Amino acid sequence: MSCPICQSETHKAYRPFCSRRCADVDLARWMNGGYAVPSQREEDQDVDPEQDLRPH
Repeated sequence: MSCPICQSETHKAYRPFCSRRCADVDLARWMNGGYAVPSQREEDQDVDPEQDLRPH
């Protein structure tokens, strides 16, 4: 199995990564929105964050 970040051989302590650095790179990508799961739900598309969605 190779590291999904740098393609090096994995290390048991960091599996599926080869090092703490690659694990941190992956975590940063998740936290910064670098990875995303596409959605087909209509309500998820182009929502204006300024729009007040609370009932009046």
